[in-house]
Amino acid sequence: MALARIQSKFYTAEEYLAIEITAVDKSEYFKGEIFAMAGGSANHNRIAGNAYAVLNNGLRSSSCEAFSSDMRLLVKAKELYTYPDTMVVCGRVDFAKGRTDTLTNPFAIVEVLSPSTRDYDRGQKFEFYRTIPTLQDYVLIHQEQVHIEYYYKPQNGLWTLAEFINLEETFTLRSLKFELSIRRLYERVDWLPV
Repeated sequence: MALARIQSKFYTAEEYLAIEITAVDKSEYFKGEIFAMAGGSANHNRIAGNAYAVLNNGLRSSSCEAFSSDMRLLVKAKELYTYPDTMVVCGRVDFAKGRTDTLTNPFAIVEVLSPSTRDYDRGQKFEFYRTIPTLQDYVLIHQEQVHIEYYYKPQNGLWTLAEFINLEETFTLRSLKFELSIRRLYERVDWLPV
């Protein structure tokens, strides 16, 4: 999703959360600034929906739970409120103080890359996400071609990248011990000629 600055004044986190309750569209908040999140393409929605559906269905008998982009994430160390495409929490969900719509402890985050947010999702946003103590898996899914960037944190604490470009491949989210089919993640995607 693309972000656009929507104000010149600075807001407190409490003011932002009050605005979000009645807002028609979602916004991201970072240290006093509110950024509008533009809607995604059909392919973006298909991929995000596929990721959520696969994780939600596949984790039902475990202690882990998937959340769609309707659930907000607070990255405490960076004062960032955002809406990842899909998140997975294992065990008890830790919510931001006084909230039931903002979690703080994802084990895995999935983002579908858009041309306008690709650099942000790979760069500063991932830098911010890495400050979340529970985060173990970060998946970036390209929507214009079959290409998945999977970052995982082994026991040594150093993030490692694995990439996939074949629909017939699968990969395992290591923290969840959960296998994902790349074909399933890209189901119903309408590949436009380049």
